[in-house]
Amino acid sequence: MSMMIPGIRPIEILLVEDSPEDAEVTMKVMRDGRIRNRVHWVEEGESAIAFLRQQGEHAGVPRPDLILLDLNMPRMNGHEVLAVIKQHAEWRRIPVVIMTSSDKDKDILLAYDQHANCYVTKPMDAEKFMEAVRSIEDFWLSIVRLPAA
Repeated sequence: MSMMIPGIRPIEILLVEDSPEDAEVTMKVMRDGRIRNRVHWVEEGESAIAFLRQQGEHAGVPRPDLILLDLNMPRMNGHEVLAVIKQHAEWRRIPVVIMTSSDKDKDILLAYDQHANCYVTKPMDAEKFMEAVRSIEDFWLSIVRLPAA
């Protein structure tokens, strides 16, 4: 159960994930976590950019404190999204955690060259995947101090 501290706003998380199954597991783990958070899920890169720009259906959404980004998505992939985020004056401070099934060296190197804050390979096993998400939550929401919006 997420810890609710009166007067403290929840951590806003943008989840960019085209797999509904992986998104559901991630959101469940975050919902059950110790730190109060709110996960906003979009299924592809163009929607992630629209979310950050607060365009269309995303008008009025909060600026994310943390972005969980898949790489392998149709149309606009995670590397393209990451490049846009890290080139933007206001968005570049938002920590981006790459969460992907790709363990290719070229993807890992490119993500860090594009200033990803962390690269996590998604385990195929459901229980191990939940553990990976919990460890991301523990580190990024409990230990790290996120930049103020």
